[in-house]
Amino acid sequence: MKQSLQLKIGQSLTMTPQLQQAIRLLQLSTLDLAQEIQQTIESNPMLDYAPEEETANEAAQENGAESESTSETAANGEEQTTHQDDTELQMEKSELPEELDVDSGWEDVYETPSVPSLSNNNQSNFDGKELEFQNSAEESLQDHLFWQLEMSPLSGSDYAIATAIIDAIDPHGYLTCTLEELHSGLISEWPDLELDEIEAVLKRVHQFDPIGCGSRNLQECLSLQLSQFGAETPWLREAKLLVSHYLEMLGAKDYNQLMRKMKLKQPELREVVALVQSLNPRPGSLIAPEKPQYIIPDVFVRKRKNQWVVELNPECSPKLQIHSQYASLIRRSDNSSQNLFLRNNLQEAKWFIKSLQSRNETLLKVTNQIVAHQQEFFEHGEEYMKPLVLHDIAERVEMHESTISRVTTQKYMHTPRGIFELKYFFSSHVSTDSGGECSATAIRALIKKLIAEENQSKPLSDSKIANILADKGINVARRTIAKYREAMSIPPSNARKSLV
Repeated sequence: MKQSLQLKIGQSLTMTPQLQQAIRLLQLSTLDLAQEIQQTIESNPMLDYAPEEETANEAAQENGAESESTSETAANGEEQTTHQDDTELQMEKSELPEELDVDSGWEDVYETPSVPSLSNNNQSNFDGKELEFQNSAEESLQDHLFWQLEMSPLSGSDYAIATAIIDAIDPHGYLTCTLEELHSGLISEWPDLELDEIEAVLKRVHQFDPIGCGSRNLQECLSLQLSQFGAETPWLREAKLLVSHYLEMLGAKDYNQLMRKMKLKQPELREVVALVQSLNPRPGSLIAPEKPQYIIPDVFVRKRKNQWVVELNPECSPKLQIHSQYASLIRRSDNSSQNLFLRNNLQEAKWFIKSLQSRNETLLKVTNQIVAHQQEFFEHGEEYMKPLVLHDIAERVEMHESTISRVTTQKYMHTPRGIFELKYFFSSHVSTDSGGECSATAIRALIKKLIAEENQSKPLSDSKIANILADKGINVARRTIAKYREAMSIPPSNARKSLV
């Protein structure tokens, strides 16, 4: 084959550094974005938060004009860019004048730059109590048990045994190892230690608050709690019998078998079961409850003048500006390393502001289209959710599906019905008898509603639920009902059965 040189003309898409930065900011969550902004400000002297007074004035001027235009977007489903003026305003501020006021080096003019604030909020009244509260350590279950151990009169060996037992208790209050394992771990220090001694100390730990900690299984945990009730407690003897011999039947909700075994009638068994269900199967959670996970929404959806309005959360999109003092130090005709450093950082700051503004605009566009498509959900609830896929929103905003996927991942919307991830509004569809479509989210809501209204003594099976939905014109297979039910952590019909 003869080799030759040829010229070809073609077009190709190149990922510029600006585009890469914009895509990376677009897929960041709220917390990751705040960390990225803070790190960029700390590393780039040309970038700083905008003054609070200026930001407040801009927000006040924008709210009047933007709320009206955004509401029209939610009603008509058209594109809306509410912060476009902000981009021009920020870029105008970042442009350097024709002639700089100061044309000198670092050694001629130097001022200590202002320390960037942690957020856009006024911190004049900040006294540090908030951080002190957030960083305060909560008492763990082990701390609570060791505190009681210190007040217990125990010998040296018993104290070592109790310490080993408490260390082996998990956050729920259960002992995670056997007595034989505890014995093997202590025998080197206490050669004369017997297994009975460990059993005796364990019974001592069982009396610590909360009652039930140190239990080896659920049966022992519930029995310890029942032992604290007074003898005059109604149905106490039957409850102890149920826990010690028929706990598995109670878990399977085989009430007919329980009534035969315990020789009780249904009203009497109901009282016994109610007493057992009043106990705490996880006593350790009373001391060290799980910390709630707070979600910061990216956008707010409110109804104003019968129209749904979408607004960005100002806490998630702080206003940034070019540091005027450092920008004034740039000399146009100087190619020194200091001047080149300032120029490079100035350009990077402009790119970052533009990328951040592009992220906000894209988020608003996508959210407005979601709200316009799912207005019935906001008005009436989950049962009126419409089918929606990424391709539908991508066509409306004239963007690629991958971009819509980045925008809707780990982004949250605060609505009158709660806080939802943007991904929540996208779901597959099921055909109806009338030729229409019903979203999977609406089907799950209908299943949840049917189960909530069912007769608890005769709960609905998956096949029965499928038949009820078929009567409403929604054709769903039984296995699909089971899949949706398991996704909502709803047990099957035999596990939902209870005494009326």
